[in-house]
Amino acid sequence: MPTFIIEREVPGADKLSKDELCAISAKSNEVVAGLGVPYTWITSYVAGDKIYCVHEAPSAEVIRQHAELGGFPANKITEIAAVIGPQTAAS
Repeated sequence: MPTFIIEREVPGADKLSKDELCAISAKSNEVVAGLGVPYTWITSYVAGDKIYCVHEAPSAEVIRQHAELGGFPANKITEIAAVIGPQTAAS
């Protein structure tokens, strides 16, 4: 299944409380459970005024549907072409 990075512009994201992040996460999980298609939220990174999420989904359109139903932005959706890291140099 394709993997995507979603860039969400959320002013003050790095100042969200633990409870606010918990509520956002719960809403995302609720929406994923109701989509009716394979969908996996892998992880998210909160940095400055953005949240960067890594999700597996059948298409960018399904990512947009998740965002719309969840009430959070999906300002940029990019399919991941490759994953590299320190271990890649040993290949």
